[in-house]
Amino acid sequence: LAGLAPFDHESGKLKRRAKISGGRARVRRALYMAALGAIRANDRFKAFYTALAARSGSKKLAIVAVARKLLVTLNAIIRDKTAFA
Repeated sequence: LAGLAPFDHESGKLKRRAKISGGRARVRRALYMAALGAIRANDRFKAFYTALAARSGSKKLAIVAVARKLLVTLNAIIRDKTAFA
């Protein structure tokens, strides 16, 4: 619902990089800003970001991946009713 899942825009032999689309733009913007803070403050998210940015060559792609990872982590916290560790 946040629109952070990659969506392939491919047709026939045309292969493009997947883009995020759909979902709620306000939630996506909030998660993007939260991802920026998580990259600065949390070692786990920072390590994930630096590894992905080095591997892909795109810092913005890495930030969106951290936002998606943050959303999955938040959903797991709510599901398990545990504190963030």
